[in-house]
Amino acid sequence: MKESDQDFLLDPKVLENYSFLQAIGVLKHIDRLNQEIKKYQGLIVSAGEIFNCTSADEIMDAAVWQISDLYLPSFVAFIWKPLQNRNDVTIKGYQNYKFVDLHLNIENIIPLESFFLNNQEPAIYDRLRETLGKDPEAKPILESFDRLVPELVIPILGPKGGLYGIILVGTKLLTGKYTASELLFLRHLMSFVSQAIQNHIHYEYSLRDVKTGLFNYGFFNTRLNEEVSRVKRSGHTSSLIVIDVDKFKDFNDGYGHLAGDKVLEYIARTIKQSVRTDDVPSRFGGEEFTILLPNTDGDVAWNVAERLRVSISSMAVPWDPLLPQVTISLGITSFNRGNIADSGEIIHRADEALYQSKENGRNRTTVWQDKLLSRAEKAAVDV
Repeated sequence: MKESDQDFLLDPKVLENYSFLQAIGVLKHIDRLNQEIKKYQGLIVSAGEIFNCTSADEIMDAAVWQISDLYLPSFVAFIWKPLQNRNDVTIKGYQNYKFVDLHLNIENIIPLESFFLNNQEPAIYDRLRETLGKDPEAKPILESFDRLVPELVIPILGPKGGLYGIILVGTKLLTGKYTASELLFLRHLMSFVSQAIQNHIHYEYSLRDVKTGLFNYGFFNTRLNEEVSRVKRSGHTSSLIVIDVDKFKDFNDGYGHLAGDKVLEYIARTIKQSVRTDDVPSRFGGEEFTILLPNTDGDVAWNVAERLRVSISSMAVPWDPLLPQVTISLGITSFNRGNIADSGEIIHRADEALYQSKENGRNRTTVWQDKLLSRAEKAAVDV
């Protein structure tokens, strides 16, 4: 019991009328208010944790953990709308604080958007089902949800409109239905989650190329300068790969700029799948890409480049009519304390190696080494 509550209860007038106050429910009301105050103090703490998250995944985890701590639901599922060249929805399921596969088969949540733009608060699932059950686009989504028997659907809305995601919440394991007070609390919690996601999106857009979702030139340049400084201090070796799409003009001129954009999108997707967490894949400009590889020597960089080259040379880009096979040319340079230069010189060296790959027939990787371009690299057949 708080000190202020003790002071109140020790007041002579309260003691004198204690039985009466208890009988008419005043003391019980005070207890409920104290519980509400404690709950909203917890909400402020939760908001702080959510705003300290540095990624959408962390925001999702924090939101789900808060809901699980408060209500102990049978399950929680976070369904995240694709953003910035992500084609698949993200689905994260939780039961007893553990990640689980809830086997939800959902391609998008767009059919639910209009409902939540008109009802911007947590919804009882049965109401959502009743409203959208006959909608042919929403029906497959709801049928997938039905198997889980959710009780609540909580929208994650942007400040300027738009549905970023939804949280499905199962029935409470220990108590009854969700009360009006609990729904209001969840709405407040989700307002913090929505703002945190909005902040994250704005931050991501400041770092990433909109078309490909890779880091943009500004972020790459900053990280390269940081890596140069770090290498000078540590003595480690790092590497840079520069990539150019072979005969990219043919895609734009022969099939249109939308086809060219699709090629860039699929190359970017393949690059993302080929790099490690600490690597920095970027769109340098036009059809040129870079990959900064911290703590990576030339041999490892070669393996990364060749693996990527082979993957892209066998990559199928869906388009009608069928597009020619896509290939890339690559240039590599490695830098350490012994041969360090400024970032501009490092880019120039990688560009020289890339130019040599182009001159020698494209669809190949060349390594810059001591101002002499190595011609002993593996050759590849033009496609």
